[in-house]
Amino acid sequence: MKISHIEHVGIAVTSLEEAIPFYENLLGLKCYAIEEVEDQKVKTAFFKVGETKIELLEGTAPESAITKFIEKNGGRGGIQHVAFCVEDGVSGALNEVQEKGGRVIDAAPRRGAEGLNIGFLHPKTTAGALVELCEHPQE
Repeated sequence: MKISHIEHVGIAVTSLEEAIPFYENLLGLKCYAIEEVEDQKVKTAFFKVGETKIELLEGTAPESAITKFIEKNGGRGGIQHVAFCVEDGVSGALNEVQEKGGRVIDAAPRRGAEGLNIGFLHPKTTAGALVELCEHPQE
């Protein structure tokens, strides 16, 4: 697999409404998109920092992975995942991880925020960090 760059860092928050002003007013970043990904039960807000993005994530249901992450974190948010852009496709990258003995959460790519094709690696494979692999879909 060929990783080209860090696509984004995902930060779980209890409320986008409360978190966005910090990034805009104190850091001077501009929220350029807010999107709900219904099948993942999450609402996202994006900020561009150079070539990398910050993705704020708010759970929209009790069974959301973000809601569960915040509950496990004592009701506080925090860095939830790091996403790497793979040049040779998420499907091949997920297969390569499995062939090398790694565990994946997604056996096949799925659609994520901003229309990216995504797949997550299991934290037991990545020394505890949740890692997302992503690619921009072919137009």
